[in-house]
Amino acid sequence: MVEAFAVASGKGGTGKTTSTLALGMALAADHDVTVVDADTGMANLLFHAGLDDAAVTLHDLLVEGTATDVSEAMYERFGLSVVPCGTSLAGFEAAEPARLRDVVAELARDTDVLLLDSPAALGSKSAVLPVVLADRVVVVVEPTIPALSDGLKVQEYARSYGTETAGVLFNKVRDEADDVAAQAERHFGGPVLANVPESDAVRAARRAGEPLLAHAPESEAAARYRRAADRLDVRDGDGDAVADRFRSAVVPDTP
Repeated sequence: MVEAFAVASGKGGTGKTTSTLALGMALAADHDVTVVDADTGMANLLFHAGLDDAAVTLHDLLVEGTATDVSEAMYERFGLSVVPCGTSLAGFEAAEPARLRDVVAELARDTDVLLLDSPAALGSKSAVLPVVLADRVVVVVEPTIPALSDGLKVQEYARSYGTETAGVLFNKVRDEADDVAAQAERHFGGPVLANVPESDAVRAARRAGEPLLAHAPESEAAARYRRAADRLDVRDGDGDAVADRFRSAVVPDTP
């Protein structure tokens, strides 16, 4: 079985990478989970996962003509298989975004859940491809009307390529945000997965270079992420069939 989720938002700073790793660790209690930093231009998952010294990254896999095997960029951390992306400008410029299809296809053959940490905006082919490749998208937003609007734009684009909405995850919540959550239930194609509170534990985990669920597993924020993961209801999928679909995916034009 395998299902691919894009974890996406309409703007930066929503806590998307924190959310990707937290959901991944929560899902890993019952599934084999692979997390990919698909933000080839502004990658930061490697810092959250203590992989800032990784010798081989996604950038190396996206360079045409190299003999780098996908397994060389996979690292076992915190019960997850993690494929970090590099942060150098040279690596970004050398990478060919369309090659992400083959990388994801290869990963799909040997995992239950693929989580693609997607770029924050939809301004380039490399930014939108993770959303196009995914079966479903988890939209991470802060509980404000402008952020909700940005998240809806992500969902609209995803739907135009047949990607369903798994749900919306409110992050950095300073109160219960009931009114905004009610609007999200009406407008998004999936449920509100959780309201994750603003948390000192999240900031401390980031400084420590550890995912939240490893650094502060008993925190309220960690509990909310586990609740969100419980609501995702991972679907069965044939790895080979999914891999073939990824390889044949159309590389979208810039929105």
